[in-house]
Amino acid sequence: MSTPAGEEGLKKVLTPLHLWAIAVGLVISGDYFGWNYGVGKAGPMGMVIATLVVTAMYVTFIFSYTELSTAIPQSGGPFAYASAALGPVGGFVAGFGTLVEFVFAPPAIALAIGSYVNFRVPELPKVGIAIGAFLVFGLLNVLGVKLAATFELFVTALAALELGIFFFLTAPHVDPARIVTTPLLPNGAFGVFTALPFAIWFYLALEGVAMSAEEVVDPKRDIPKGYLAGISTLVVLALGTLVCSTGILSPAELVADDSPLPRVLKAVLSADHPMTHLMVYLGLFGLIASFHGIMMGYSRQVFALARAGYLPKRLAQLHPRFKTPAWAVVLPGLVGMAAVLTERSDELITLAGMGAVVLYVTSMVSLFVLRKKQPELERPFRAALYPVFPAIALVLAAVFLAAYAVSSPLVFGLFLGLFAIAALHFVRVTRPKLSR
Repeated sequence: MSTPAGEEGLKKVLTPLHLWAIAVGLVISGDYFGWNYGVGKAGPMGMVIATLVVTAMYVTFIFSYTELSTAIPQSGGPFAYASAALGPVGGFVAGFGTLVEFVFAPPAIALAIGSYVNFRVPELPKVGIAIGAFLVFGLLNVLGVKLAATFELFVTALAALELGIFFFLTAPHVDPARIVTTPLLPNGAFGVFTALPFAIWFYLALEGVAMSAEEVVDPKRDIPKGYLAGISTLVVLALGTLVCSTGILSPAELVADDSPLPRVLKAVLSADHPMTHLMVYLGLFGLIASFHGIMMGYSRQVFALARAGYLPKRLAQLHPRFKTPAWAVVLPGLVGMAAVLTERSDELITLAGMGAVVLYVTSMVSLFVLRKKQPELERPFRAALYPVFPAIALVLAAVFLAAYAVSSPLVFGLFLGLFAIAALHFVRVTRPKLSR
């Protein structure tokens, strides 16, 4: 099935347009579902506040993280940066967080794909559709990065267009009184705090662009273009989605399932209106864009960890014909299909988010350390307003981790359990092997 990766490496075929598509595509499913669970915890205005706080974190993070991704353009992304700054232990922590995020986000998105299909065709089982998505897009990722990235560009463009149409159809029906409610914050500041993990879903996995860095034609020039265009697009889409949904439906209606946007359209138009049908089908492109993009991301992360010795070497082997990390696509996909069987989208979203904030913290710490440890390192893009932006991103990411622990203690316990198992393997197996 595969050949060693050490000699040939990954092909350089990605352009700034591909990177924009990957950046937006990785995240855009967060506009279609996931965020809606936060409305139930904080109310409409509380969710707006939570989203603005999260937006501030991601803007400051990306304007800082891009320094790392251009200075160290490797497929490992956060793992590579933390390894350079903090050594094997730092690499392990960042790699663990990234794996948790990128392995457990796809099953949540796959369940949403199943939910959207089931919304229109109740005879088709949600879980069956979700597993089918893993099989189809796993194969696409094995066939080649250029094909996969071109497909990502196509579906991302359609998904962004669909959201634009959604805003056009729903904006005239937005009732500000549904957003500015009495009381304004039904669950107070604590409600806003517990909504933060779901607001993160608007941007979760954006950092995954860096995991394709080795496949970018000119990473030092093109990665900043892709990231900055991506974050600009995503801020507009996130705020537009939130206003055009909470201004029409009640919190109880929005948290009913994983398909809030079709519910909004049903309220504005009708269940049988041609545009409602069309928008449901087009909405699938947004979910598919993120699902497929995150699969690309996790395969590159697994590939990098295996190449560095943190995971079995077989996972760092390339397909002899397509030169893609086939085993790194297949194994996490099997884990994802098993997770789909739980049918617990909100818990999977939460678990993925916990992994994300861990890598955000380690990445910002790595940025500060590398500035002191390697001042001579070439930095084609330097963090904006250093040290203010990375400090803001670091503090807010730590706050978000606390929000996860408080709002979802059982899932946080599972996260700590997974970390303990991974740490035991690192101490007993990986670290002795790395020190030889």
